[in-house]
Amino acid sequence: MIEDIQAAIPLGFLLAFMIGPVFFVLLETSATKGFRAGISFDFGVIVADVVFLLIAYFSSFQLLENLSNQPGLFVFGGMILLVYGIVIFAKKASKKENLKASKGTYAGLMIKGFLLNFINIGVLAFWLGLIVIVGPSLDNDPNRILVFFSTMIVVYFITDVFKILLAKQLKKYLTAERIVLIKKVLGLVIIVCGIVLIIKGFLPKEKFDIKEGIERISE
Repeated sequence: MIEDIQAAIPLGFLLAFMIGPVFFVLLETSATKGFRAGISFDFGVIVADVVFLLIAYFSSFQLLENLSNQPGLFVFGGMILLVYGIVIFAKKASKKENLKASKGTYAGLMIKGFLLNFINIGVLAFWLGLIVIVGPSLDNDPNRILVFFSTMIVVYFITDVFKILLAKQLKKYLTAERIVLIKKVLGLVIIVCGIVLIIKGFLPKEKFDIKEGIERISE
């Protein structure tokens, strides 16, 4: 059991630094709206991860095969990210940027974090591939699998808390012009992520082997 926890810790830390739209939105939200806003957004992200993890666990190999045979899912998720990124990039700055989230916006940030993570079908592919690789090494024991992935999620969240605290320190350096620039960059990052997903949808199956990709990460 201890060995399972030790093996999960570095993967949880790695997960927290996987570069993607969620990574940048979390930093931007934390820096501009504060610690509680960042935590609210991050909680929604983690709930989406847990939902994907449960789907991956109960679907396992069958869904993995179906996912590989339905590239339209990647195109659909990529199109949503692409549109979302274009909206952020093209949106004009208001006269006065709101640097602090009110209590009424925390639920909205949580939902935003959930949806931004949930529409990325690549996240589901990641959890599916990880279960395919890790499951056999844990003897497909439900208890060991629960401990392993629970540890991953906890380490992921703790690392995100430190990221949120660090981002918050940048708040005093953020002028209205810099905030606009951050949002422009954020929009471009999300656009690129959307394009990458769309391209994956058009790639031949042999060019996008989830299991092989996860094995390379684990090496």
